[in-house]
Amino acid sequence: MKIAVAKYPVHAPASFADFARRITTVLGQARQQGARIAVLPEYLSLELAASLGEPVAADLKASLAGIQAFRQAWMALFSGLAQQLGMDIVAGSFLLEHQPGRYRNRCDWFCADGRQLWQDKLQLTGFEKATGVIDPGDALKVFVVDGVRVAVAVCYDSEFPLPVRAQAEAGAQLLVVPSCTDTPAGAMRVRVGCLARALENRLFVAQAVTAGLAPWSPALDVNTGEAAVFAPMDVGFPADGVLAQTAGEQLWAIAWLDFAAFAASRGKAQVANDRDWPGQLAPALRRARLEG
Repeated sequence: MKIAVAKYPVHAPASFADFARRITTVLGQARQQGARIAVLPEYLSLELAASLGEPVAADLKASLAGIQAFRQAWMALFSGLAQQLGMDIVAGSFLLEHQPGRYRNRCDWFCADGRQLWQDKLQLTGFEKATGVIDPGDALKVFVVDGVRVAVAVCYDSEFPLPVRAQAEAGAQLLVVPSCTDTPAGAMRVRVGCLARALENRLFVAQAVTAGLAPWSPALDVNTGEAAVFAPMDVGFPADGVLAQTAGEQLWAIAWLDFAAFAASRGKAQVANDRDWPGQLAPALRRARLEG
């Protein structure tokens, strides 16, 4: 299947209708390029705070409370587009109220067949902890799409090997990573995490990013990085692990995912981190001995 990952320029929509028109155009472009799955970035829902006026948009807690009014329309928009376009849509993330005044960073996956799936962010960044109102998720999931097992790691989650390994052991062959980073160091950390997860587990990793400046938002203020699709750095795949990547103002990076190539590459592997993973779990290696 073809997958499209967005380097999405953050805008300040005047209304939900304005947001919906732009999203419809953007996703239509991915479908025209043959994408079966399109991935949008983390914190996409916070664009909607701009439509609530400057005092709300400039206050993160007010923004989180305010965008809840758009949740039903959000679900209807992306569900409708997925079915209309015949394409699965990973709608970045929506900061969803799960208890009064408490939010989870939820990635919604809308299937072309009408199913609606989700994965909450598990590891919170320092910024998210500092808000005092965002909570981590408590469930790790794997989904089946067109007979392929897929999983989600929201931004910082991609930097932790064990949950992704658990998803791989549950059969995941594709990991999607909606992300939002505001510094070159942050962008590099997520990128290195994505490359490492592809290497360790012999799976594809597809990362979407935010782009541009949004000075009206304390969460979307500065955005850095390139959208990319990664593969294991082994026989049959690019030596640098990059199948596709955006550059400049390019909106979509498109890659063809050949899942059968995993079996072929494993049989001729130069190294096989996925196969050799249990070696590091030997009892003698659980703790290091201090000598000398």
